Amino acid sequence: MNVIGDIGAILQHKGREVWSVAPETTVFDAIRLMASKNVGALLVLERAKLVGIISERDYTRKVILKGRSSRETEVREIMSKPVIFVPPHQSVEGCMRIMTEQRVRHLPVLEGEQVVGIVSIGDLVKWIMLAQSVTIDQLEGYIAGKYPG
Repeated sequence: MNVIGDIGAILQHKGREVWSVAPETTVFDAIRLMASKNVGALLVLERAKLVGIISERDYTRKVILKGRSSRETEVREIMSKPVIFVPPHQSVEGCMRIMTEQRVRHLPVLEGEQVVGIVSIGDLVKWIMLAQSVTIDQLEGYIAGKYPG
């Protein structure tokens, strides 16, 4: 299936807001921020440079299952790195492939070294569903004779 658009189009549609923490933030504070913003991952930025990503998965596997304290553990100790990222011109299909092969659910979007957004697997699924809905509407219009050509 060829889904029209790229990651830049998704960011224009959903917005470019990014939530982040510093490496020295406690895991507890990072998880609290995730909960308050209803997101599953945060970027870890140091002097505006992307150095890692922390997800709910990192928390469960590297803190809870190892008996560590989230109030005493710093994000830098459990964040995933190096970070897998994509440019805004990356195709939706390419991102789906990357997420599947790398087993990640969130992809930061970078232009050069500057973070310009983040997409989740949920964002990609919503985009694909929207594209399919538009295609179905167009085909129904064509079949019903509403096509202007």
